[in-house]
Amino acid sequence: RAVHGSTVRYPSDAASAAYLVREMAGRDGIVYMRTTRGAYPVLYGPDDEFPAGGSKAVRSSPEDQVTLIGAGVTLHHCLAAADELAGDGIRARVLDLYSLKPIDTQALVDAATATGGRLVVAEDHYPEGGIGSAVLEALSDAGHPARIAHLAVRGLPGSGTPAELMEAAGISAGHIVQAARDLL
Repeated sequence: RAVHGSTVRYPSDAASAAYLVREMAGRDGIVYMRTTRGAYPVLYGPDDEFPAGGSKAVRSSPEDQVTLIGAGVTLHHCLAAADELAGDGIRARVLDLYSLKPIDTQALVDAATATGGRLVVAEDHYPEGGIGSAVLEALSDAGHPARIAHLAVRGLPGSGTPAELMEAAGISAGHIVQAARDLL
């Protein structure tokens, strides 16, 4: 994100990855796409679009109490966390932030407004230069206050299954659920 004029994408499934590759091929300048290894469920259809600077509200309702923000693998953990929270009567908006640069500031402001400024950002990245800092910068630039729980990789990863590594990094669905509860 720090490279001037660059574009940064992070798809969450095969359909969004295919769209973003086509979109990137026609774009000038430095374009970076981060991908997730492993098989994850397809969330989008072949006709869904993923424009630069956009995002997708994967789940939302007027009763949402907290927004869960992810991209790539963490979006799937946000969806699992939303399911768990729903079992406790807590409504969670889930935002797929597939375009990190440019970022969808309006969607972030709308989500923060709708959920009382309560946002949980989960990323499989170090805190510096990732999704959380992009969200903080966008909301700050927009002059919009928010209470953000930022879940990120804060230590040196080791070996393990993807589930073990997500748990060890504190970015699994269970950690997202706890962060949402703490904000509420």
